[in-house]
Amino acid sequence: MKTPNKTYKSKAAALLDDPYLQHYQSFIDRRKELLEFKKKKYAGSGNLSDFANGHHYYGMRKTSAGSWTFREWAPNAQRIFLIGDFSGWKEMSEFELKRINKKGDWEIELAEEKISHEMLYKLKLYWEGGEGERIPSYATRAVQDFSTNIFSAQVWEPERPYVFKHSCPEQADPIIYEAHTGMAGEAEDVSSFIHFADHIIPYIAECEYNTIQLMAVMEHPYYGSFGYHVSNYFAVSSRFGTPEDFKYLVDRAHSFGLRIVMDIVHSHSVKNEQEGLARFDGTIYQYFHEGEKGNHWLWDSYCFDYSKPEVVHFLLSNCKYWLEEYNIDGFRFDGITSMLYSHHGLGKDFTSYDDYFNGDADEDAFCYLALANELTHQIHPNAMTIAEDVSGMPGLCCPVWEGGCGFDFRMAMGVTDCWFKLLDIPDESWNISYLTHELLNKRAEEKTISYVECHDQALVGGKTAIFTLIDKEMYFNMHAGSENLVIDRGIALHKIMRIATIFTGDSGYLNFMGNEFGHPEWIDFPREGNGWSYKYARRQWSLKDDKNLRYHHLLNFDNAAIKMAGKEEIYKTDPCLLHFDSQDKVFAVKRGEMVLFVNLHPEKSYEGYGVECLPGKYHIALNSDKGCMGGFERIDEQIDYYTEHYIENDTVKNILKVYLPSRTAVVLKRNEALASHP
Repeated sequence: MKTPNKTYKSKAAALLDDPYLQHYQSFIDRRKELLEFKKKKYAGSGNLSDFANGHHYYGMRKTSAGSWTFREWAPNAQRIFLIGDFSGWKEMSEFELKRINKKGDWEIELAEEKISHEMLYKLKLYWEGGEGERIPSYATRAVQDFSTNIFSAQVWEPERPYVFKHSCPEQADPIIYEAHTGMAGEAEDVSSFIHFADHIIPYIAECEYNTIQLMAVMEHPYYGSFGYHVSNYFAVSSRFGTPEDFKYLVDRAHSFGLRIVMDIVHSHSVKNEQEGLARFDGTIYQYFHEGEKGNHWLWDSYCFDYSKPEVVHFLLSNCKYWLEEYNIDGFRFDGITSMLYSHHGLGKDFTSYDDYFNGDADEDAFCYLALANELTHQIHPNAMTIAEDVSGMPGLCCPVWEGGCGFDFRMAMGVTDCWFKLLDIPDESWNISYLTHELLNKRAEEKTISYVECHDQALVGGKTAIFTLIDKEMYFNMHAGSENLVIDRGIALHKIMRIATIFTGDSGYLNFMGNEFGHPEWIDFPREGNGWSYKYARRQWSLKDDKNLRYHHLLNFDNAAIKMAGKEEIYKTDPCLLHFDSQDKVFAVKRGEMVLFVNLHPEKSYEGYGVECLPGKYHIALNSDKGCMGGFERIDEQIDYYTEHYIENDTVKNILKVYLPSRTAVVLKRNEALASHP
């Protein structure tokens, strides 16, 4: 058992400190009671980890004696055969499973010589009125025949399994690099786990991010789904490599002191029947809700029924499997708004607390997420869990014993929404009050991770921040020495957006792969509509290295900002808004010994702009106007700044006066707590 090293910034507020929630205390208490009932039902007198061992019971397993055991849960099936390389893909009596209990478990035992590593296989199920081939629900590897596009399960039992050499890094406030393995190469192709491990991980470490959030790890039949239409929950996507390759990737990240958090998609499942769980035993409702509740019409997928013990067993076992088999450091739970409400959050505006505590709330889903969090931290005390929720449901990041859901962090989705709303209008019209409110608006009892943009904003049909700012000029005027007002504006605002988000973030920050240097254009995976092209499903890393282009300016700034955030441990203290002026387009935020000044005015520069700060001597820690960062070198970084002492209405004020050029962000650090100049 790993010893927890609790270094995340603590939150002192409790869930029910929110006066608006006290009206709903009976609901929260009932939810706590339901959770305790479910825990006792599933774990009995043991613990959740003992319950979540489905992957050690189901699927193809080699016994200690060397023989093989295969089990599957299929309550509606009438007959089941193993078919595969070992049977010439024919149904044979020696490979027929036997039903072993009323619950619907089926089993077969096979001699050692019947099955070998890398053999392909499937299940052939018969039910009343139908039949079908299926990949076992607990298959740990599935591979695609590219001549037919058909997936099959593959026996994975290598003689020399990968042995991890590096332990998981200790906790740190997360500065996250969100990445997708397949599009991490520059070639117009699908990149691999090995390429990512050898080429991208060292770069991420050099940029001084401390966590990698990896997308699309679990097997999915359609590459263009970005990994969100999962078919095989216990299998790494074979299009990127083998299970041993992924273990190497995780181990290599750990060797650099980087943590690996993977996207886990327990909110819905692909409708494919031959590849996934859909109509697995001939019924829709084996894993999913019946009727419209089980159908996510927007995502074209099925929704799990979290009231069924077998489904909870499957999903909790899935969490435990990834933690133990692949040594990962936690999960970002995708799409939990869809889980938490029967309406899946579709077409719903959450405008009052009643929206969180009414008949639309799915208490079974909430309990599942609470159990998943408890299990994850039981197995890996230093793990982190992140909630992706657009509803703002209170309590997601509060302890389970308070009636919360137990997540460590939630994504601050309102921040990116704010930035992209502002990008739709000229920056001279930006509402500074609205911006600072959204940057700093966090629930007191919860920890959040802020971001300007993630992969969502870059998908085809949308635009990245830099592409929204610069648009077609990116194709003609990103060369060094260009004198183009659109490019200059875009680069200046891109830097301001990032440092403002990093500095005001509550407990962490996230960036999507390539956006740190303003990667051009959108993401579009190969599909029929683009001629199955990989042109936009890759990263053009060479752009950041070309000194004849201006992308390296943005990377230089990002490197400096991320390095400052880590070195100064800025998330150990809370941000505090010191000043904002909508007419001047200026705001200032304090964090510990540091102050961020932002001037968003497109034309005006301010000499000696004064803001009340802690008394002392300050120096510049970060300056977006540096020439190597695409700025105009209007600020002398050698100057020390001293607060000036004023008495106003018998109140002592210490004013720090700073030169703020237009469209510039400056961070100053107090390095001496001196008496202010009179």
